[in-house]
Amino acid sequence: MAILPLGRAFTEAALRDPNRPAVTVGDVTYTRAQLESLANRMARALQGHGVVQGSYVTIGLPNSPEFFAATLAAWKLGAVPQPVSPRLPQREREAIVDLAGSPVVLGAQPDEHPGRVCLPVGWMPDESIDDSPLPDIIPPTWKAPTSGGSTGRPKLIVAGDPGVLDTEADPGMGVQRDGVMLVPGPMYHNAPFSYSTRGLVNGNHVVTMARFDAEATLVAAQQQRPDWMLLVPTMMLRMSRIENHRDYDMSSLRVVWHMAAPCPPWLKEDWINWLGGERIFELYAGTEAQSVTVIRGDEWMARRGSVGRPIYGQMKVVDANGNDAAPGEVGEIYMRPPEGRVTYRYVGADAKRTDDGWESLGDMGWIDADGYVYLTDRLGDMILAGGANIYPAEVEAAIDEHPMVQSSAVIGLPDEDLGNRIHAIVQPAADAPLTEESLREHLAERLVRYKIPRSFEFTIQPLRDDAGKVRRSQLRADRLKGAES
Repeated sequence: MAILPLGRAFTEAALRDPNRPAVTVGDVTYTRAQLESLANRMARALQGHGVVQGSYVTIGLPNSPEFFAATLAAWKLGAVPQPVSPRLPQREREAIVDLAGSPVVLGAQPDEHPGRVCLPVGWMPDESIDDSPLPDIIPPTWKAPTSGGSTGRPKLIVAGDPGVLDTEADPGMGVQRDGVMLVPGPMYHNAPFSYSTRGLVNGNHVVTMARFDAEATLVAAQQQRPDWMLLVPTMMLRMSRIENHRDYDMSSLRVVWHMAAPCPPWLKEDWINWLGGERIFELYAGTEAQSVTVIRGDEWMARRGSVGRPIYGQMKVVDANGNDAAPGEVGEIYMRPPEGRVTYRYVGADAKRTDDGWESLGDMGWIDADGYVYLTDRLGDMILAGGANIYPAEVEAAIDEHPMVQSSAVIGLPDEDLGNRIHAIVQPAADAPLTEESLREHLAERLVRYKIPRSFEFTIQPLRDDAGKVRRSQLRADRLKGAES
């Protein structure tokens, strides 16, 4: 067994084959040597700004070679990369940075975070900075992605494993050493970040783009010859709608993963028929990774709708009375990691955990007699739109901040493209001349774009009871019923 700090693992890959491509973003490619040089200079620059072992480094950069260099730079210092959307409004980013205590925020304008060093998009370390390898330092944890949280307040989900790589172990998930990965999603999302960066230190050439484009992804698959690809169902749908999508050469792909949101069965079957069930894999887990299910496409054809059986940890379904549900009975899904494993910790929130270690992320579903898991809905009203998790409370809090709003409720309604679209039901203050345009302007200053509702509805009916409670499930059901009639 050879255990290396993650920063050192990439250094070794660069020394082994310096001219091999490391990262391609659109038309820009950095070799391993080029990325190693940039990451080392970035690391020393960040060190000069107070980053030390255990520091969180907030990275609000778009998909770019600089994003990957910044991640490697953090690891080389024994620090923890903490990716966030580059489009986060300042107030939301402030809450995250305060939780993390980040000494440096990349992707922020100077003085946006008083007391912290802000380095804007496009910042590069001085060319004169030493680019030689740094001393080996192990980060106490290898990542700390964020979530809006069911309360509307952000939280950090700090990984339970340190920042090391076993260079002799199987990378897992069908990833090859020194392979080619196509990951077209945004790197601030947990899955794209996790798999692309772990692939990078395993010697993979990581191919992505500044922003997802369906046809550009097909072109990249044909030109870059990846053996591994990661998608969400929204991407799959948009790619399948390219008129000649089956004319593109996808023969290099051994493994195509999809996750992060339910995939319509017809869409999944279309991809299975296109690429073959033996190449299509689905994963179900939370960022917390207490337990993981996997199912291959040909296996799925015999279990349509299932997300597979646990390959790590345990899952069970609990009924409304708190008892273990019978096979086929819908209830709340609980997960538990293998004994002795700690897969994450929250900063800024508490887990929903039983005394014997079972945890719920708010998913509803059922398990059949053979142990296959099926999802039905979200207990906590979380909306999955385009592979992103959106918490209604967070959006409602931003809407309710408008001076002309009495109350609001946010729900997800079916959307063929995104899976769900965010729909806001708004009760204006009495006689207030509230408009959709003014609401959108208001929200643009408070929420990242993908969290802003796609549609608005105004009502004079109270949305909450005297206790301030809102029944989002009923509101959703009423609108679905109305759409059918």
